[in-house]
This record gives sequence, C-alpha cells and structure tokens, in this order.
Amino acid sequence: MNLIARPLYINRIVKLLDKDVMLFLIGQRRVGKSYLLRLMHEWIVKNIENANVVYINKEYEISDEISNHRQLYQYAIERLPANGRNYLLIDEVQDIEEYEKALRSLHAEQRCQIIATGSNAHIFSTELGTRLAGRYIEVPVYSLGYREFLDFRGIDDSEASVLDYLKVGGLPALMHFDISDEGQVSDYIFGVYNTVMLRDVIARENIRNIRFIHNLSRYIADNIGKLFSLRNIGNTLKAQGETSASTLTGSYLEFLRNAFLIREVDRYDIHGKKLFENIGKYYFSDHGIRNLLSGFNLRGSIEKVMENVVYIELLRRGYRVSVGILRVGEIDFVATKLDHTIYIQVTYLLASEETISREFGNLAAIPDNYPKYVISMDPISGGFPKYPGIHHVHLRTFLLSDL
Repeated sequence: MNLIARPLYINRIVKLLDKDVMLFLIGQRRVGKSYLLRLMHEWIVKNIENANVVYINKEYEISDEISNHRQLYQYAIERLPANGRNYLLIDEVQDIEEYEKALRSLHAEQRCQIIATGSNAHIFSTELGTRLAGRYIEVPVYSLGYREFLDFRGIDDSEASVLDYLKVGGLPALMHFDISDEGQVSDYIFGVYNTVMLRDVIARENIRNIRFIHNLSRYIADNIGKLFSLRNIGNTLKAQGETSASTLTGSYLEFLRNAFLIREVDRYDIHGKKLFENIGKYYFSDHGIRNLLSGFNLRGSIEKVMENVVYIELLRRGYRVSVGILRVGEIDFVATKLDHTIYIQVTYLLASEETISREFGNLAAIPDNYPKYVISMDPISGGFPKYPGIHHVHLRTFLLSDL
C-alpha cells in the first residue's frame, strides 16, 4: 500500500532528527501515529545513507517477546551496531513495562536516535518527566485536518466536502470507507471509541463505574464549547441519576484527557492578562467521535462542531489556545505562537444584526492590534465597514489557509 504523505508532521520530525533528543509522537489512538512512524521509517531508509533501523510495533504479535525494559534494551543492542547511524522506532511504547529505563540507557550510550509513539498523557508526563527530563521532545499528532482529509480521499475542496468532514471527522482509516454509508462510518468510529475507552481509560485506570464514564463522555459531546466547572458537570449528571457524579467527575475527566479523547481549554482574561483555573471548555480530539456520541446529526449542533474543528486546527498549527474573557463578552479562541497572537470567533451564519454585533463587536472591544477573525459558513465572506480591520472568512478558507 502506498503511504500518503503527512508533510506537516514529517517536516517537524525530520528537523529534530539527530539533535541528541528522543522524539515522542503522542495523541489519541487511531489518529495516525503508527502511520507516521512508517512514513519516518520510509524517509530514513530513503534519505540517510547506511542507516540501521529497528522498528517495533507492540500491536504486532511478533513483538510479544518485548514486554519489559530489559528485553527492549537487549533487542535493540543486538540489532543496532555501536557507532552506526542507528534509529529505533517503537509504536505504543507505553505497553513495554518500564520502557523509560531502556530508552534512557540507549540514549546515554548514544546508541541510536529514538522515535516512539504513545497514547496516554499521564504515562508520558510522569515517566518521561521523572526519568527522561530534558532528553526528549513531544510531537503532538492529531486526526486529519481538512486539507489532509481531501488528500487522503482524493477529492476536491467543495461545500459538500467540508460538510462531509464536519460530519465524519478526521480518523485516517475512514479513507477506506464509503462515507455516505452512515452505518459503515458509525461502526468504525464506534470501534475506535471503544478501543480508546477500554484500553486507555477503563482498563488502564481500573474504572469500575463504566456507565458513568460513558455518560460523562456523552455529556461532554453534547456540551462542547460551553463554559462549565466540575461542580456544574457533576450537578447536571447527578440530576440525571448519577449518584456518584460529584466525587467521580474530576477524576474521570482527567482519565479522558489522559487518553487524548477530550481536551480542555482554559479561560484567559484579555484585560488582566491572566488565566482562570477550574473552569473552561472541552472539545474532542476528533470531532467524528463527538458526533458519534451525539447521534451523527449536525442539525442544531453545526456551530459546536465548527468550534471543535477550528480549535484542533489551531493546535495542529502549533498554537497555544485559550478562551478569551472580556468585560463585554467572550472570545471563542485566543491563539498564541511565540510573540504572535490571533483572536477568533466562530459562528455558523451571520444571519442577523444581533449575531454580527456579538461576533464582531466582541473582537472590536479587544484593546490591541493583533489579527482578528470571524469564521462562518456564509457563502459570502468579507468584513463590515462598521468593524474595520476584522477579517471575515469562510470555514473552508480558514482550513486551507496558513494562518
């Protein structure tokens, strides 16, 4: 099978090769980390003369013999000669017990460049942070952006294409399915969701109240883009009959975040230049999973899905993202990269003067000159004379741009 390039990630990884750091590709299962590792294997063989590459995929039965750090270390040194141009690629490295011990030793010996993937944020933050501090760089991997979605499916940009993307999401393996067949699509996405929940949440965290973790996921899916605190999530679920809601909510949200199923966005006071704690918004790493949990119906929720798509797209482009708080209202996203900031409002349609005033007026109230955008699905884009300097762009234009 020919591999379709994902240059956004390959270029980032290539620039970090042979810089005396280990590279860890992190993200939710089935967003393409294994695929990227295969692309890197192909790139190394093609571009680095006399490269020795060891590829370990813990989802292959042949790799069952590597279950702990000692076996990993022995396997690597037997196949990677000292002083060679050596590369060790490991898929789902967290499935190897105390893997960090082997990687620390191989790195200290300068035996090889290590590139590994993983699907649990907690495992990486604790094990890497304590044992491998200062020796590694994380490369976040996300599901397909809209431009990649078009490439993978071999289709052109159109209103129909972006609506398909908004509905089914960006899980790469969907390229093999007829996305007009809702049964096929939902079966596949449900399988991915179940795999993440069973392997990276329920089993790893030893969860007993399985009904509650699923109900919490559905609640987040129905309320993406809303500001709420642990208390009001717990109170809402408790009102729906979940008696343990108040005590479990915080822990279970953390488990969902650790599996990269959902992502939390903090609030940022634009005037006071400070972050608020304990209240924020949640979005899904893949909006297709969000749609599955909410019934695959964009009617009535398309604006939520658009927000989810814009948020993940900003992360994909390397921005740090927060929700902006003003005295007059809220800014959907404050995105920063180095010393560059952009402000973004997302709405389905600018169908009334009230909507125009809210979306453009909030941006106009920001007391600085960083770029400001309103993103919508209106067929006609362009700014309004009343709000000079604020850009209005179609969602498709934004997703295909290089902001």
